[in-house]
Amino acid sequence: MKTIDWYILKKFLSTFFFTVLIFTMITVIVDFSEKVEKFIESEITKSEIILGYFPNFIIFIYGLLFPLFTLIAVIFFTSRMANNSEILSIFNAGVSFNRLLRPYLIGAIFIAILHAVGSHYFIPEGSKTRLALEYKYFDPNRDEGKQRNIHMFLDTNTVAYVNFWRKRDSTIRGFRLERYQGNELVYLLKATSAEWQGAPDKWRLSNYEIRTFDGLHETIVAGVGKQLDTVLNMQPADFIDYKDQQSMMNTSELIYYIQKQRSRGVGNTARYEAELWRRTAEPFTVIILALIGVAVAARKVRGGLGIHLAVGILLGALFLILSRFASVFAVGQTIPVVLSVWLPNLFFGAIAAWLIAVAQK
Repeated sequence: MKTIDWYILKKFLSTFFFTVLIFTMITVIVDFSEKVEKFIESEITKSEIILGYFPNFIIFIYGLLFPLFTLIAVIFFTSRMANNSEILSIFNAGVSFNRLLRPYLIGAIFIAILHAVGSHYFIPEGSKTRLALEYKYFDPNRDEGKQRNIHMFLDTNTVAYVNFWRKRDSTIRGFRLERYQGNELVYLLKATSAEWQGAPDKWRLSNYEIRTFDGLHETIVAGVGKQLDTVLNMQPADFIDYKDQQSMMNTSELIYYIQKQRSRGVGNTARYEAELWRRTAEPFTVIILALIGVAVAARKVRGGLGIHLAVGILLGALFLILSRFASVFAVGQTIPVVLSVWLPNLFFGAIAAWLIAVAQK
């Protein structure tokens, strides 16, 4: 690392964190103004707002806009260097454009690592607290999970049917479980009710009936007026489906959930897979947008900083739009999930390569 590398890296990181601070203040003010009535009307406490909601909201904004913050920061300080003829002086000293990129890459990689660690662990943990407060005080009916006529795979050969699920006490009314071998029904369990008894997957069935089939031979166990404690591969959490549920799971929990759903034979896990891949793809977005920022702002042009920022904001807006389209494609399984999530990086990576090639000339 030469003196010029430390000089650029210091400017990069200081401008980045200053940009983060400014946008944090703006987003907190905007969010507070939108929710101030809810804060007043609900029973949420001041400590929950100050220590629970807003710190985790800030972390959420960081994760959402880190790539855009990087682009704006790079364009801002690089454009000022170009207008002050600092970039030109560096080139006149015999430094190539590729050599100039070294401190930018180091800074971008550092920010990308922060973003990766945050996306995989810290941001989801913060989202648990933030969204739990929102669901409790602002929007208690946000659970999109079904309560009636629920069919659920417990494994590839076992299907459960729930007539009614009561969330407040984790109780089932009208339970039926069917197990198959090939296309033949070999086991049937019916119960008037089932109550959750706690981990690991313990349930208490009431007024049950068990039928086992072996060809034409049938065995019946009647438990009228009796209770049966058993283990079933389902939990109360399986009946809950918040819109942002995937963002409340850290990466370990997300991988476990996807594997669990696949073992049950449930194929529609695209929303969770997209979230998992997004957490890996976005740190690379930080690096790509940093390179785009250098290529755009390193050249001195008429209009200076204003033109550079306008171009940067336009590119950032295009990135966000493409990311949203990619998310829709991923969830809808129009194209493979991995390709959908990485599509913005592939597109902007090509733009970055072209801009750098042009800038070198």
